[in-house]
Amino acid sequence: MTTLLLVVIYLSFISLGLPDSLLGSAWPVMRLDIGAELSWAGILSMIMAFATIISSLISDFLTRKLGTGLLTATSVLVTAASLFGFATVDNFYILCLICVPYGIGAGSVDAALNNYVALHFASRHMSWLHCFWGVGASISPYIMSYCIGQDKGWQGGYLSVSVLQIVLTAIIFLSLPLWKKRSAESDDTQAKNIGIKGALRIKGVKWILITFFCYCAMESTAGLWASSYLVSCRGVDAPTAAKFASLFYLGITAGRFFCGFIAERLGDKRLILIGSAVLISGIILIMLPLDNGVPALVGLVVVGLGCAPIYPSVIHSTPFCFGKENSQAIIGIQMASAYTGTTFMPPVFGLIAQYISAQVYPFFLMLFAVLMLVTYSFTVKSVSSAQQ
Repeated sequence: MTTLLLVVIYLSFISLGLPDSLLGSAWPVMRLDIGAELSWAGILSMIMAFATIISSLISDFLTRKLGTGLLTATSVLVTAASLFGFATVDNFYILCLICVPYGIGAGSVDAALNNYVALHFASRHMSWLHCFWGVGASISPYIMSYCIGQDKGWQGGYLSVSVLQIVLTAIIFLSLPLWKKRSAESDDTQAKNIGIKGALRIKGVKWILITFFCYCAMESTAGLWASSYLVSCRGVDAPTAAKFASLFYLGITAGRFFCGFIAERLGDKRLILIGSAVLISGIILIMLPLDNGVPALVGLVVVGLGCAPIYPSVIHSTPFCFGKENSQAIIGIQMASAYTGTTFMPPVFGLIAQYISAQVYPFFLMLFAVLMLVTYSFTVKSVSSAQQ
């Protein structure tokens, strides 16, 4: 039964990753059909992000009311309906409205599933969980590309992913008894209704939120601006730059898969520190002032590998650090902090690149990597003093 539930959870995280890269894949064609400007994709993305942040903040309340299984199934259903809306609407302003439930569905399932796995399963499953998110995010651009190439249009791409989400919704609804049984067998700890203010008063929580913000700011900026930096500052041709930018994400996905085999042996804290050391080494490679772009290309892949264990390990350590009864509330605001970093910092670097120089790229990444490491060390000290 446990194995079957894990399969359902992994499928749920594939469903979480599936919609994330659809807009970017569809937009070059989609914007022409709906009469939108190139930059308007950022508006849709921001609306989704704000909705995701809000749903992450209220995920504690929703999880206590509905339970993780039902909340997951409902959230995936809401996402499927939103994707169907994208497939059938050609008006930009209506799409803006549809982005609200689109983002709400993503935030709720993200926080709920992360907490459920952190409470009920070993750390290796958290690494593999986020690996499967990468699988979903990698599959959807291929689905969109196929549909556009087969004259089904971007609408066909959104409709195809919507159908996949509906199938996954049905599977999750059918699996609801497994969620309840696993919760009863593994832990009878009841989540406390501590709210956001109560969570922030717990020692170390503020530091871990900054850690999460810094990590996601660094990862999202690294991925979004990698190709532009390699082409404009390191003389790498555009096809090679695009290939290595995709290898950055492949490094994260593959790294999380392999981390699952060593997670329990090393523990969350060591994985976070090792990952931080690896990604800082990768950033240093990008910084090397050499005429050829080889160190920068290699460095980008190394940064991806370094990123791999950090996010899942921080999430998995939350119940241990702050108490199982508090973890749902804390993971909810961790997700909100993560999405805030992902939403706002890449545009900030874009302004820096436009008005100062894209050469700042590795130094921008290093700033957030070092801040992440410093604030994580403060988190560890705060948690240690609270537990003594």
